Amino acid sequence: MQIFVGLGNPGAKYAGNRHNIGFMALDRIAADHGFGPWKAKFQGQLAEGMLGREKVLLLKPETFMNLSGQSVGEAMRFYKLAPGDVTVFHDELDLAPGKCKVKTGGGHAGHNGLRSIHAHVGEAYRRVRLGIGHPGRKELVAAYVLHDFHKADQDWLDDLLRGMSDGAAYLAEGDPGKFMNAVGLRMSPPRPSRTPAKPKTDAVPKVAPDDSAGGNDTRNPLQRLADKFR
Repeated sequence: MQIFVGLGNPGAKYAGNRHNIGFMALDRIAADHGFGPWKAKFQGQLAEGMLGREKVLLLKPETFMNLSGQSVGEAMRFYKLAPGDVTVFHDELDLAPGKCKVKTGGGHAGHNGLRSIHAHVGEAYRRVRLGIGHPGRKELVAAYVLHDFHKADQDWLDDLLRGMSDGAAYLAEGDPGKFMNAVGLRMSPPRPSRTPAKPKTDAVPKVAPDDSAGGNDTRNPLQRLADKFR
């Protein structure tokens, strides 16, 4: 059994925020893969289902971002899971919008949700880092992450969420490479060939020229007359 954790803040006020892209990822996976209904549990919302051959719990902590580790730690202790059984989907300022990377372990890079999870379960869990870009200055970060995605972001955001859902079973089965390929196919689908197809033509048999009519005969009349009597 595994737990996929999406980070965000609860309530309609925050639903469209950049900080809530982790919630959005889990909502897409749950809808596409036929997970059960969301139920209040472990200080969050929990849904159960299958990804490929793996049983997976989807957890959206409702402790607000800065206390996410409380919910994750409670769920892990209940099911007796190790940090390696946990995958956290979260927003990433240091990646360009629409970029996605998978890593295991490492620091929290100042992300308050990850900081809280580190404090409760350690750092040896897997993360799916979802790029939202950086506002440019540190003092703008809080307002930026708590602002809704712009309309111009909706196309790449939808492709990213769909790509993660496409590859979710690979991630559950321990193949992040195939997961990333699934995301890549949504974000940058193969382009159709620009080479125009050659038109099909029916073969036309060549017809030998009719010399009797003289249509293709380059001889002058006197030569033709002389050749007749040879």
